[in-house]
Amino acid sequence: MNTATKIVLVTLLILASCKQKKDSIKTVEVEKAIKSPNILIIYPDQLRRYSASFWSKDQYISYVQGKPDPVLTPVIDKLAEDGAVFTQAVSNFPLCSPARGMILSGMYPEQNGIWNNCRNDRDESLKDDIPTITDLFFEAGYNTSYFGKCHWLKNEPLFDENGDYQGTTEAPGGHHMNRYDTYIPPKSRHNIEYFYQAIRDLHYDPLVYSSDPNAIDGKKDGELHQPKIFSPKNEANKIISYLRNTGNVRDTKKPFFMMWSINPPHNPWGDDNTDMETLHKFYGEDKYPAVDSLLVRENADVEVGHYARHYFANVTSVDNYIGQVLDELKRLGEFNNTIVILSADHGEMMGSHGRQGKNAFETESLGVPFIVHWPEKIKGRQVNNTLYSVVDVLPTVMGLSGLEDNIPSTVEGTDFSGALLGDETSEVSKPEGVLLMLGNSRGILTDRYTLCLKEHKKPWDKQEVNTLEATYFYDNLNDPYQLNKIPLNQNSNITKKLLELLAKKLEMSNDPWYQEKKYDSIIPYNP
Repeated sequence: MNTATKIVLVTLLILASCKQKKDSIKTVEVEKAIKSPNILIIYPDQLRRYSASFWSKDQYISYVQGKPDPVLTPVIDKLAEDGAVFTQAVSNFPLCSPARGMILSGMYPEQNGIWNNCRNDRDESLKDDIPTITDLFFEAGYNTSYFGKCHWLKNEPLFDENGDYQGTTEAPGGHHMNRYDTYIPPKSRHNIEYFYQAIRDLHYDPLVYSSDPNAIDGKKDGELHQPKIFSPKNEANKIISYLRNTGNVRDTKKPFFMMWSINPPHNPWGDDNTDMETLHKFYGEDKYPAVDSLLVRENADVEVGHYARHYFANVTSVDNYIGQVLDELKRLGEFNNTIVILSADHGEMMGSHGRQGKNAFETESLGVPFIVHWPEKIKGRQVNNTLYSVVDVLPTVMGLSGLEDNIPSTVEGTDFSGALLGDETSEVSKPEGVLLMLGNSRGILTDRYTLCLKEHKKPWDKQEVNTLEATYFYDNLNDPYQLNKIPLNQNSNITKKLLELLAKKLEMSNDPWYQEKKYDSIIPYNP
């Protein structure tokens, strides 16, 4: 073979190699283009709807019932302004475990198994044999992960005295590791592959368990770890490590489905549970000399809501750590193809109506944020004034991901993805109302009214009663702070419509009140 021939052959080989590389690059680009979207659902515990600064801006202020909180949340604001905001999102059952049961299952409590907070003297527990959102995305080919608070399993004495899981009540088992939330063993994780659980409400001293030994100083799954780090900071760091695939913990060819349940701003709100640097920087007495300058809602009791600085400081701190995770998604080139959902399990009263916490049918307790951000498909600055509740999370997220055909028939929530994606053929009608539940109450929320039927017992009492302590509704348009309880006999036309809607929703959800036809002299059940 002469030199000229060799040169021609080498040239042809180089050109073929270049074409092969170019085709390979195209293939990679095509694969990336058709990759299913990643999912990141973030729900801080007890984050009320109006504790975000975007509500004070011109586009959103007209949708606020009363006044929004004077809180700083630049990251959440950016998600809202570049995404879609449901202005009437509510927690059907404003309590940690029942709300989480509905978020995970898309079903009401009678079907998912959780009617109260899971605790060591109760039998409440998410059913193992029902499909949850993590099961469904795992079956659809996603890497599944969960970070933070769970609170969906019956608390049993299956631990040794050091908090290590033994799986038996016999020695060295026989101990509870916590009064409320408990460790979720693999058999009850509903196909969560990567698991990083943080338990109890001490934000600087959470009790941690993980499926990844590298995340808990080499300990095994079920062995207690105490990192002694502010939990949102700690979890953000672990999520960033997971996204970078440190330790080869996921298949990067697959999209990821991640849930991040952040404990703050849940109580307690003392200095030892608060990001005090953030408090002094943004909510100190130099800026807000008195707490009443932070409690802007006209129904707030200043003495009861004395912890407003601490609550808002933790909200702003949580916002910062969410931002760190989103920045990592941008660095990895995954941000535009990630559907980010920002919501909460329930709200916080913060002195309104003289109350703290949740477990109430007032807006401060019921109202939650619901923001959907997806640059590739969702038009920014979108406002949706539809009633939306936590049972709708599962079907809506599946619909957004193109998995609407995989939604089980047992799911009781509604898929609102069509409205978010601008699908004009979507046939989902605007809900007439949302069913409200507590351990001692049932009610209805419509665009204008909140109906409440309250039994003669505390929400957490176990005994059966057959008498109602209070029946009333609020006119949220004319009475945004819900200061006037309107008796049911005061406006018969409104009352009739609300009670008919309540009867329909109780039947639809297979509620025990419907099963027993409780208070049928008031609620017009179908025969």
